[in-house]
Amino acid sequence: MDANAILAIMGGVGTVAGALGAFAAYNKGLKKDGATTGTLMSDVGYIKAGVDDLKRKQETSEARHYALAERVTAVEASASQAHKRIDRIDKKE
Repeated sequence: MDANAILAIMGGVGTVAGALGAFAAYNKGLKKDGATTGTLMSDVGYIKAGVDDLKRKQETSEARHYALAERVTAVEASASQAHKRIDRIDKKE
């Protein structure tokens, strides 16, 4: 074998080794991306659960607010009637 043949074989082996190395790095990157995607999906799931919990609490709070507003309206009406009765009693005396 002459020197040109040896250099050609070494060049081919180097090319194949480089291609295999690049393929291995690509696969490693895919695995990392898959793990990252899984982590992100998990985090998004936790955020979604938190938002859903906040929505439920807000709905409960709104219901309590409306109930309290109705009670305040009833108390105001009752107080108004009481003031009218008191004014009538004051006029009689």
